[in-house]
Parts: sequence; structure tokens; C-alpha cells
Amino acid sequence: MSNQEQHLKLWTRAFICLTICSFLLFLNLQMLLSSFPAYVKDKFLAGDLTVSLVTSVFAISAIATRFLTAVLIRKVHRHIILFIGLAIATIFTAIYVWADSIGSLLLMRVGYGIGFGMVSTIIPTFVSQIIPGNRLGEGIGYFGLSTSLAMSMGPMIGLNVTKHFGFGSLAMIGTVTVLFIFPVILLSRSIPPGLKKQAAAGGVPSPKQPFNKKLLFPALLNVCLSVTYSGLLSFIALFGESVHLAQVGLFFLFNAFTIIIIRPISGKLFDSKGHAAVLIPAAISVFTSLLILSYATSMPMLILSALLYGLGFGAIQPTIQAWMLRTTPKEQHGMANSMFYNSTDLGVAVGALMLGAISSASGYGMMYRYSSLFMILFLVVYVFVEFFNVRKQAEIPNVPTM
Repeated sequence: MSNQEQHLKLWTRAFICLTICSFLLFLNLQMLLSSFPAYVKDKFLAGDLTVSLVTSVFAISAIATRFLTAVLIRKVHRHIILFIGLAIATIFTAIYVWADSIGSLLLMRVGYGIGFGMVSTIIPTFVSQIIPGNRLGEGIGYFGLSTSLAMSMGPMIGLNVTKHFGFGSLAMIGTVTVLFIFPVILLSRSIPPGLKKQAAAGGVPSPKQPFNKKLLFPALLNVCLSVTYSGLLSFIALFGESVHLAQVGLFFLFNAFTIIIIRPISGKLFDSKGHAAVLIPAAISVFTSLLILSYATSMPMLILSALLYGLGFGAIQPTIQAWMLRTTPKEQHGMANSMFYNSTDLGVAVGALMLGAISSASGYGMMYRYSSLFMILFLVVYVFVEFFNVRKQAEIPNVPTM
């Protein structure tokens, strides 16, 4: 097979459309999520712990929904689940502005989490079925670029729209963003080959797959990374106010710049050298970024922190996802994707609550220093487990072949 044929096989219309859908979904999420802390503080006079609940209840509901979706897809056609999830996410995005209390807003966040959890399970499962096996790291790298770009551009857009036009305008933009997913999905005209038989049978399930314990280790690493991201998402706007950085939203712009650069490189590096070549330097980059951010009082320091965080975050996330997919057969890709996104949301939920408590007691600078320690934990756990695995492999005797 020629390189050109491989390229065409990866960059199909279905792959491109599903990648765009993922970008729009996460853009909607990140635009609103980044603006909720300041909005909730201003409208409901809430403290940092209450603000962190807005992030945490969404993440918890998304996690629970993904487990239910994993059961549901064995009984219901996946496209039906996808469109129901999109409809739920659209409705709850549109009605955020009607919340008149913390309680009602939290209920809406739970509803949105349900819709988001359904869609964010189905789309990556479709994508993982259509990426050529020998280009899995590269394909997930490009697909994951949609998520990372949304995670970088969304907060910047959300903070600026809220600042100049108000939260109501942002909710309307978010609603339109989700609505755009419907025609793009239809444009893809795609049911991945491995799912055509199931679709023709009306969604009749394959036998239930046993849980793959190999997913737990990379999922734990992703939790550590996601804790650090929750601190940025939930509190960087408030941090900017505390140190008088008016354009703190630029963090996400420069973060996006290095993510765009590193994503394709890290995917190819994973395919050729394995995850260690990517994860160790990337984790050091994230740690350094958060340490610089914790002391930032000027735009150059903020920009340097953003560039380093983008390099690390943009390399780690797709590598972990590709690693999880590579350790599972195709029929378990739904499980692997669910574990990946659940570990992301778990890290965001735990991080929002934990870092919210730290910021209330010690301030935002100290909070980011504590947040950086999760990348030290990341490195220690990773190196220890990999060293143990290498020793275990070395102890297996070579059995001569006859």
C-alpha cells in the first residue's frame, strides 16, 4: 500500500466530518464552562466551592451517562442515541439563562451532562472504527486536535463574549454551535464498516465484552492531567483579576498555538517510538507551565506558561487515548473511549472541588502550585509502573522454539 493510499484511507469524508462534530461539541462545552465561574459569582454571589460545583455536577452526570450509554448501545442503534444526545445538549444550552438560583442551574448542568455524555461516547467510537490500525496514533492525534483546539479556543471565546455582550449572548452562540452538528453528521453519510451489520440488524448487540484492566493505568494518568486542566478552566479568569491581568484569556490562544504544532508530531512519535517518548517530556512541560503560571504577574510569563502547557497537554491527551485504543480490540473501542473521556471528566470534577477548596484557603497562585504536583504524581506513577513492567518482561524466560 502506498503512502498516498494510506493518507486517503485516513482522511475520508466520514473522518473529517466526525472530527468537525467533535470540535463543535467541545467548543460548546468549553465556551460556557470557562464563563460559568465569573457568571455564577456575579449573579448568585457564590464562593469558590459553590462555583466548582457547576463544573463537578456536569462532569459526574457525563460520567454516569457514559456507563449507561455503553449498555444502551448494545440495544439501540447508535445514531439514535447520538441524535437524542445532541437534542438534549442543545435544549439545556439554550435554557441556561433561565436559571434563577444555584439549584436550578445545577439541574441544568446535570441535564447538559447527560446529553454531552451520550454524544461524546458515540462520536469517538465511530472514529476509532474508521482509522487504519497502522495509523492509530496519527489518526487519534488529528481527531484529538479537535478536542484540544476547542479546549483552548472555547474558553477564550467564552470569556470575551461574556465580558463584552453578556452570558445570554454566549448561551445563544453555544446553542447555534451544537445545532451545526446535525447537518455535519448528515453530511458524513457514514456508518463505520464494522458497525454496518449492527445497523442493518437494528442495533442488535454483539456479546458483552469483559472489562479490560489494561485501561486503568492510562486512565489514571489522564485523571492527573485533567485535574490540572480543571484549575485553568474554573479559575484562570478569577486568577487574572487577582493579579490584574486584563487579557488573561490570551492564555488559551497561545495554548492553542502549540497544541496545533505538537498534535501531529506526538501522534507520529507514539506510532514509531511508543508512549514513553511522548509522555515523560510532555509531563515535565505541563509541570513547568503551572509553576510559572502560579508566579505570573505579567503577560510574558502568562504567555510562556500557555505555550508550555499547550505542548504538554496537546501531546499527552492523544497519546493516552491512542494507547488505550491500541491495547483493546476494535469491538472494545467503545469501552476504551468511554474510559478515556470518563477519566477526563473525573479529573475535572475532582480537580474543581479540590482546587476550589485550596484557592479559598490559600489563593490562586498557591492553588496552581498544588496543581502542578499532580504532574509529579503523573511522572512518579508512570516511571514506577513502566519500570515494573520492564522487569516483569525481563524475568519471563525465553522458550526455545522447536
